[in-house]
Amino acid sequence: MLDQQNLLAQRIHTSQMFDGVQDVDALGSCTANAATACLSVLLSHDACAKAGLDTTDAVAAERFAIQLYADATKADQWLDYTWPSDDCGSSGLGVAKALRRRGLIDQYGHAKTAEELCALLQTGPVLMGMPWHQAFFEPVSSLALLDEIPHWQDSPVAGGHEVCITAIESVAEVEGDIAYEHTVLRVRNSWGSWGDNGSFRMSLAVYQALRSEIDLIQPRLDSRSQ
Repeated sequence: MLDQQNLLAQRIHTSQMFDGVQDVDALGSCTANAATACLSVLLSHDACAKAGLDTTDAVAAERFAIQLYADATKADQWLDYTWPSDDCGSSGLGVAKALRRRGLIDQYGHAKTAEELCALLQTGPVLMGMPWHQAFFEPVSSLALLDEIPHWQDSPVAGGHEVCITAIESVAEVEGDIAYEHTVLRVRNSWGSWGDNGSFRMSLAVYQALRSEIDLIQPRLDSRSQ
């Protein structure tokens, strides 16, 4: 259960991880956290261990994500700053490039439409950069279904956020077409136990509503044994 916040409570000291860096209690490392969650699905336990990712230890996995965040900021060619000197954030493309440079994936693909997203999820998890509305911070039920939050569209956008879509949890069709309102995605977040044990859900209808501001990228392992 990754948590990019409350780092000190997790005994994660960035001053011990990087030279000349002060301790911070939170980082804008959501892209790397999402990619770390993606790797835990994409790679076998042994492959994760070989890559330095201990999937049995949440603190060790968060440290892995922070190191990956540093690589991702360097891979984002349009950014003027990098972590650890600046907590500048990164992109899904930047972290996918970092994964490829580390040899952990073969390539990465993109999607735009809901149908393309569903097709990608048949082969593995997908990273999603999305606008995070203020209302999303407080799920209204244990299911943490964004659709249930009243008037979320009217709440201000707090910022951008990267998460990992791990699966299509339920699928509904009407006359052979996908019923967006009743087709639900399961999404892994990186705020500890927030939501449903660290995850939340959203329908394809919410995806459609946010689609113009969403970026989807899928890290892929195609040519090598996982």
